[in-house]
Amino acid sequence: MERRKFFGSLFASGAGLLALGGAARAKGAEVPKVAYHLSDLDKVNFVLGNISNHIAGCGGPGDVMIALVVHGSALQAFHAIDAVADVENHLAVLKGEGVNPIACAITMKAQNVELDDLLPGFAVAEKGAVVRLSELQQQGYVYLRP
Repeated sequence: MERRKFFGSLFASGAGLLALGGAARAKGAEVPKVAYHLSDLDKVNFVLGNISNHIAGCGGPGDVMIALVVHGSALQAFHAIDAVADVENHLAVLKGEGVNPIACAITMKAQNVELDDLLPGFAVAEKGAVVRLSELQQQGYVYLRP
C-alpha cells in the first residue's frame, strides 16, 4: 500500500513539474523558431498545411516563430496573378498568425517577377533562399524541409 502512495506522489510531482515548465515558457521563455524550406510546386499545399498544424501543435500563434523560405518552382504558386484561392487564403491566414514568407531573389529574377507580383506579405531573400536558410539556422531556427 505504501508503494502505491509513493508512486502516486511521484506521478503527481512529475505532472506538477511539467505544468511549471509550460508556465515558465508562457512567462517569457524563448519560443521555438522554425524555417520551412519550400521549393517544389507540388508540395505547396502540403507545406502550408504542415505549418498550420505546427502552429496549432505548439499552442497557437505566438507560441512559435516560423519563416517560410520559398524558391524554385514553388514560388509560382505565390504569383498574385496565378495564385489559386486556396493558396492565397491559406497564406493570408498564416501571415495573420505570424508566419514570415520569404521569396528567393534569384528565383524571382529567373521567373521575371517583382515583389509586387507576389501575394502580399513576402520579404525578399536578396542573397538567395539557401543563403537565407543558412542565416536563419545561425540565428537558432530549426530547418525543416517537408
